[in-house]
Amino acid sequence: MAKKKETTVEEKLRALYDLQLIDSRVDEIRNVRGELPLEVEDLADEVLGLKTRLDKLKTDVETVNFEIGAKKNLIEEAKALIKKYAEQQKNVRNSREFNSLSKEVEFQELEIQLAEKNIKEFKAQIEQKKQVISDTKERLSAKEAHLKHKKSELNEILAETEKEEKELIKKSEEFQNQIEERLVKAYKKIRLNVKNGLAVVPIERGASGGSFFTIPPQVQVEIAARKKIITDEHSGRILVDPALADEEMERMQKMFSKL
Repeated sequence: MAKKKETTVEEKLRALYDLQLIDSRVDEIRNVRGELPLEVEDLADEVLGLKTRLDKLKTDVETVNFEIGAKKNLIEEAKALIKKYAEQQKNVRNSREFNSLSKEVEFQELEIQLAEKNIKEFKAQIEQKKQVISDTKERLSAKEAHLKHKKSELNEILAETEKEEKELIKKSEEFQNQIEERLVKAYKKIRLNVKNGLAVVPIERGASGGSFFTIPPQVQVEIAARKKIITDEHSGRILVDPALADEEMERMQKMFSKL
């Protein structure tokens, strides 16, 4: 593999600050999307959950209707048996046979009463489940409408930013390849540990960008000399002088406008 061209400290600082500007731009795009993708995912899960619940409720109603049908059949069978036993009572030879058949009739009548009670309970269950189905359908309709709106919102944002984000990520990789690996690793580590992912910042009003800690004048002179990479002792951020930052910001803004 071809050896990378030796670069000056100033070139490294410029490349690092350019990389920071690119990555910050990607962060901005992702912040615009915010929690929207997760919100859409959660809504989709809720819709799926409500649909699953509806299917179960409908299955429950079918099961209860089947039970009602079974109880109605049992009633018809019991009535047929009562009729049969009543006919048999006409031809009995003694009171014992008559009493035995009477007990059978009584048992079938109790079976009918119990089945009718069960049917009444089952019908009440169905009415209750139908109400729950109606409420669930309303909730599902509202959630589906909300999901449709949020998907549309997300798609609109993606359409506006997806192309630019892909180009910026590609640029970020290109700039990383221009910087020595140890500096890229240090830059990424700092980005993970600091607020807003700002690993390379300019000096602003005598302090590290985004910080209230003043940079000693001598250190400011060293940063402006661009002879070595200097980090803020409080935050660990890599520091660049305002003039370099302004020059690179202007240069990168031109690049961003072409994406």
